[in-house]
Amino acid sequence: MSVAERFSKITETQAGESQSAAQYWVLALTSIASLMVALDSLVISTALNEIGRDFAASIEQLEWTVNAYVLTFAVLLMPASALGDRFGRRRIFIAGLALFTLASAACALAPTIGLLIWARAVQGAGAAALMPLALAQISAAFAPERRGWALGIYSSVTALSTVIGPVVGGAVTYGLAWPWVFWLNLPFGLVAIGASLLRLPETFGPKSAIDFGGVSLITGGAFGLVWGLVRGNSVGWTSGEIISALGLSALLIIAFVAWELRRAQPMIPMRLFAIRAFAAGNATMFLLPAALMSAIFFMAQFQQVALEQDALLAGLHLLPWGVALVLAAPSASALAERFGATTVIVLGLLAHGVGLVWLAVIADPDMVYAAMIAPMILAGAGFAVAAPLAQKAVVNAVAPADIGKASGTLSMLRQLGAAFGVALAVAAFAHFGSRASPHAFTDGFVAANGVAAMLSFAGVFAGLYLPPKKSA
Repeated sequence: MSVAERFSKITETQAGESQSAAQYWVLALTSIASLMVALDSLVISTALNEIGRDFAASIEQLEWTVNAYVLTFAVLLMPASALGDRFGRRRIFIAGLALFTLASAACALAPTIGLLIWARAVQGAGAAALMPLALAQISAAFAPERRGWALGIYSSVTALSTVIGPVVGGAVTYGLAWPWVFWLNLPFGLVAIGASLLRLPETFGPKSAIDFGGVSLITGGAFGLVWGLVRGNSVGWTSGEIISALGLSALLIIAFVAWELRRAQPMIPMRLFAIRAFAAGNATMFLLPAALMSAIFFMAQFQQVALEQDALLAGLHLLPWGVALVLAAPSASALAERFGATTVIVLGLLAHGVGLVWLAVIADPDMVYAAMIAPMILAGAGFAVAAPLAQKAVVNAVAPADIGKASGTLSMLRQLGAAFGVALAVAAFAHFGSRASPHAFTDGFVAANGVAAMLSFAGVFAGLYLPPKKSA
């Protein structure tokens, strides 16, 4: 081999190593950002009781600390993705990191429950800029033959939040104080911002118009629905405020559909809902997170208020749920190949609902924690096998050119489902129970878990509408 040939080979190797290092930086930074966002949805679950105690907050105000984050996250996902395509994914990703980090500090410093709710809404806006652009950057950095591996690592890191989120929230709240749940984001956020400025390449996507009208309509519709559900018990379900809120919500959602039908480049192409698998899969993925998040919202509080456990123990006691989610998820594809995706989705939703009913039936201030383990595992495993198959059914139902829109629609409806579920469960809790005593909280918890179970069972009917293929 000549000197020139050897030099050429060395140069190619170094270029390959450099490219590989750049890819690993993209994967590491996007995974860290995704973990921060996913953790923030769950760590607060074990801190809610302390937040409520410090601010003398009602259960409805605590609900807004969750839903303010989820609503802004949901409605800004697709506009943030469009901004990244137009102005640079790296630029908008870093802006999202900065906004999320600053909002985390604002949450930690919030002197009132109202300011905490507003800071959580800003956090949700930052999260909306992170999640879709993280996926877009991974897709741009890795070739198709390596993309599946990269997305698997990314998803696995994100899934860690299910296991460690409540434990981290409980440990921090117990060992320090609830504001540290948010202070923890600062060092990770600042490091991620600095590394992203140095290591992430800039990429762009197809420039599409940003649907500000659609965003405004769906935001107003979702907010009105949640507001009506949350306020119904306190001001009366037949009051002018509630009738106006729910009526305006319905009108805005109808207007959103009409607006999207008329646009040349809609945020959500309504024609996709004519596809059976797309419509049924999205309905399923609206109801399943609704059931899960409404149950998680009350589970840690039940253990602290009714069972009188500290925040750390409450977080540790949620581990069976998270571990079941992580361990059962990899078996979803194999089960779908053997029994059919639709069958597995329906049985998963059924198992999830049965687990929640089981928890409601056995709930009692004098109960032994061990009795909760089996129903938590059943509910977690049911969710784990149903969710990925329902998501796959949605994406596989559309043409390749529509996959981006389909994924964005699915992500938005999944987050809106979580907000709807929490609001509905809080309404049931406030009607049947309160935080006044362990027994009063248990009464509300039973009602809220019953609502969560009904949402899961409603998902069963949506799942039955999926095409009965061997594998969706």
